[in-house]
Amino acid sequence: MTNKNPEWLDNAIFYEIYPQSFCDSNGDGIGDFNGIIQKLDYIKELGCNAIWMNPCFASPFGDAGYDVSDYYLAAPRYGTNEDLKRLFLEVHKRGMHILLDLVPGHTSTEHKWFKESMKASKNEYTDRYVWTDSIWVEPDGMASLRGISDRDGSCAVNFFSHQPALNYGFYKPDPAKKWQQPMDAPGPRATLEELKNIMRFWLGMGCDGFRVDMAGSLVKHDENGKGTIKLWQNVRGFLDKEFPEAAMVSEWGEPDKSLQGGFHMDFLLHFGPSHYNDLFRCVNPFFAASGKGDVFEFVEKYKESYQKARADSKHKGLICIPSGNHDMDRLARHIKGDNLKLAFAFLLSMPGAPFIYYGDEIGMNYVENLVSVEGGYGRTGSRSPMQWDSSTNAGFSSAPAEKLYIPLDPSNKRPTVQAQQQNKKSLYHEIQKLIKIRQEHPALQSRGEIEFIFAKKNEYPLAYVRSCAGKNQCGEKILVIINPSEKEVSFPCDLKKLGGASGDSTDLLKNAIYTFGGKIKLEGKKIFVSGKSAGFFALL
Repeated sequence: MTNKNPEWLDNAIFYEIYPQSFCDSNGDGIGDFNGIIQKLDYIKELGCNAIWMNPCFASPFGDAGYDVSDYYLAAPRYGTNEDLKRLFLEVHKRGMHILLDLVPGHTSTEHKWFKESMKASKNEYTDRYVWTDSIWVEPDGMASLRGISDRDGSCAVNFFSHQPALNYGFYKPDPAKKWQQPMDAPGPRATLEELKNIMRFWLGMGCDGFRVDMAGSLVKHDENGKGTIKLWQNVRGFLDKEFPEAAMVSEWGEPDKSLQGGFHMDFLLHFGPSHYNDLFRCVNPFFAASGKGDVFEFVEKYKESYQKARADSKHKGLICIPSGNHDMDRLARHIKGDNLKLAFAFLLSMPGAPFIYYGDEIGMNYVENLVSVEGGYGRTGSRSPMQWDSSTNAGFSSAPAEKLYIPLDPSNKRPTVQAQQQNKKSLYHEIQKLIKIRQEHPALQSRGEIEFIFAKKNEYPLAYVRSCAGKNQCGEKILVIINPSEKEVSFPCDLKKLGGASGDSTDLLKNAIYTFGGKIKLEGKKIFVSGKSAGFFALL
C-alpha cells in the first residue's frame, strides 16, 4: 500500500491534550474547547505545531470518552460542534494542525445503534455489532454481554463491559458458526461505510486527520492482521480520493502492519514487544540516574520496526515515541530532576514525530492514591488538571475544588507553567530549546535517518547518528550521545568512519549544537562522557 505523506508531518511535533483536564473556561470543573483555544498560543510558544486531542464526542464517559454514544456530536460538556469547528480554525490560524481521536472498534451501550441492535426483530443495526446466535453461546476468545435484552444472543465487548464490539467481520469465519460473518457481509460492510462517513464529516469540518484507537483490532479472528490491513487499505483509498492531506496515526504498535494498511505513523507503545517501558517505566529505567537500566532490547526492537517502516521505497512511514499518554504513568513518576531533561533530549532527537503529553513539559507528577474517575483506575493519577500557575486550582478552573474533574496534585511543590517560564533553567525551557534545535536541523526531524553506533546490553551511553536522506538531502550528520547515568562512561567511536572531518575532539566540541550536564572528550578512537547525566549533539 502506498500513499502520499502529508508534508506537514515532516517536521511535526505533537502535543497531546486530554480535554477534560487541560483548561476549564466556564467554571464547571471540566476542561473544554474554549479553554483549549485560550491556550493555543502557549502550545505554539513551546514549539509544538500539531495537536492530538483525546476523544471529544458525546459519551456517558464510562471510559473517559472512549465509549462513544454519538460520533457526530461533540460532547456537550466540552462545547458544541460549532465550538469544535472554531477550535480547528484557531489551530489553523496559527499554522498548526489537529488530529481527533477516533474510536472505531466499539461504542457505548448508550449508542442508538446498540439500542437498536438489542431488539429481537431484525433491523438496520442488527448486524452492526458482533452477536452470537444464542444467549448460551459466548464469542470465542472475547468477553461478552449476555441477557441484556430480548434478543437471543451474546454480544462481544472489546474492553469494558459497556463497550460492545462493532462488527467488521471475521477474517476466516467458522462455517459451523453462522454468526461469524465474513468481512464482505452486509453488516460489516455497513459498519465500514459508516466509519468513512464519520471521518468524512469531521474532515469536512476542518480536522487534519485522526489518531485511531486500537487500530489493529477491528476484524475478528484475524490471521496476522491480514483482514484489518485490507480494511484500512479500503479506508486509505477513500481518503486518497477525497482527503489526500488527511494524516492517519495508528495505535497498533506493529509498523509492518499499520503502515501497510495505509497509516502514516504508528506508535511504539507501553504494551506489546517494543521494550518502550525499559526506557522510562520499569524498576530500573535506562533514563534513571542510577545507571542500572538497559537500552539494548529497546534499540534492537526499534531497529526492526524502523526497517519495516521504511521497507517500501515509495512509502516510508514514521514511528512515534511519546513522552507518555493518558494510559501511562507520568514520566516524572520514575525519572527525576535533570534526567527528565535528558529524556527529552532523546525523544526530540529521534526519527518520527515526537508526542508530548500535556504537563510532561513541566514535569507534572503522577498523583498517587486517587479514586478512579471515569474508568481511569490506575491511570487516573496521570490525568490530573494542568497546572498553569499558583492561583486557585492552579489556574485550571474557577470551580470549587470538589467539582474538579480529577483532584489536583496536592503537593505544595507541584510544578506550574508560570514558575517554569520564569526559570530559565527549567524543564520547560530545556524542551523549548530542544524543539528549536530540532526544527533548525532537518537531520533531526521526522524523516532523518538513524544509525545506532553504541547501544550495548547493560551499558551506557546510548549513541546514534542522525542524517538527511531522500528528497530532503541536506548533507547534515549529527552525532547524538545520551548518558543518563551519573558515572563516567566511554565507547569506541571512529569519527572519520562516521563522516567526521577529522578525528580531533576539538572539532567535535566546536561543532556542538547541544550540550547538557557533563563533559565530552575524545582520546584516540574512544569518546568519554563524564559528569552527572550528560547529553551532547554535534555536527560531524
